Amino acid sequence: MLDSPSALDHVVPEFSAPMTGSKFFKLADYKGQKIVLYFYPKDNTPGCTTEGMEFRDAYDDFRRTGATVFGVSRDSIRSHEGFKAKLALPFELISDPDETLCTMFNVMKMKTMYGKQSRGVERSTFVIDARGTLVKEWRGVKVPGHVNEVLEFVKALD
Repeated sequence: MLDSPSALDHVVPEFSAPMTGSKFFKLADYKGQKIVLYFYPKDNTPGCTTEGMEFRDAYDDFRRTGATVFGVSRDSIRSHEGFKAKLALPFELISDPDETLCTMFNVMKMKTMYGKQSRGVERSTFVIDARGTLVKEWRGVKVPGHVNEVLEFVKALD
């Protein structure tokens, strides 16, 4: 698991998962590139829609830094394909219905909404550098301003 301060500056273990575009994400395929993985609770919800649009709007800026953006949630590929098309997202969405990646990055948390507790994804973002090392994480993300903060961090990476 990548859930402690000591997890930073460590190589992320190899992982793979299905993603939109009939593709399969394999971490090894992105060696030499910076990766921004953002975990979000659910397709087509207000905060997740806003976050997706903000990453979409900054996507070209991320690409200019050499970074590739991926969204991750527990939603199905079918749900992801619809969400991606609706928002015209230029990046792929990774499906993690069995919570393998959510567990690896320790983003599953107990949440309270309308007085009811449920287990869900804590909005979080991770930056993996070109060597495959986890170099930054944001947990408990609030959407406003977050994408710009991630972009500024990625721009400073070299």
